[in-house]
Amino acid sequence: MSKNILQESQHKARKRFGQNFLIDHGIIRDIVRSIHPQKNDQIVEIGPGKGAITQLLADSCDNLTVIELDRDLVPWLKVKFERHPNFQLFQADALQFDFNQLIKNDQPLRIVGNLPYNISTPLIFHLLTYANKVQDMHFMLQKEVVKRMAAQPGDGAYGRLGIMVQYYCAVEDLFDVPPTSFDPAPKVDSAIVRLTPYAQLPHVADNIKTLETLVNVAFQQRRKTLRNSLKQLLTAEQMESLPVDLGMRPEEISLAEYVAMSNLLGNLATNAAIKHSDE
Repeated sequence: MSKNILQESQHKARKRFGQNFLIDHGIIRDIVRSIHPQKNDQIVEIGPGKGAITQLLADSCDNLTVIELDRDLVPWLKVKFERHPNFQLFQADALQFDFNQLIKNDQPLRIVGNLPYNISTPLIFHLLTYANKVQDMHFMLQKEVVKRMAAQPGDGAYGRLGIMVQYYCAVEDLFDVPPTSFDPAPKVDSAIVRLTPYAQLPHVADNIKTLETLVNVAFQQRRKTLRNSLKQLLTAEQMESLPVDLGMRPEEISLAEYVAMSNLLGNLATNAAIKHSDE
């Protein structure tokens, strides 16, 4: 066991994995306090690294799964946590991981992670596809990304990420974490965010893919008006039927308005298909 501990202590953060190991014990306790793990929770930690958060989670709950990409850390994690009941470890890429396999007795997952900043946005989008099977998510992210997630219409940070995250989840920006809390210290500030999937969506899109396409196209040219940014999607006549001011910029439109526009687009497409088939 001493050999494994020695290997762990000598393990250097790998840039290709976006590793920054959390070393501030006060911040670690604050994170776990925010999570407030319970004995029977089904907790999943993405990127446990050297186990800074993992140790407190394992001490608090009986069902802990960790997903670690760095195979050099896996043997050490197994040795350190094998004594904990119902601990399981997957050496895997969270971006490709099927979280459905972790569901037991229909109990929702609680997902935790100090996410590598270089994959945080695609990983968040991947996890949102499991939102109906998740109780909550607590992540350490680049502060700028958390601000984008929580941004409201009119904010400079408001965009595709915030709209799609807020479609599925309530977003809480909990607290900031300085670079000195990590080894090596990142060049940016970090923050802890809590995402709580809605039991019932406040705004329901008829087709989520249509909503995603609409938002993506709108924000490709965020400084232009909707009339200009949506030209590639709609005819001038169709745009005039949209329930918003076309002179507004994409960052001024609320989630509710994007969902309403998405549903109208779906209806227009359906009606056009019906008309085409009749001809």
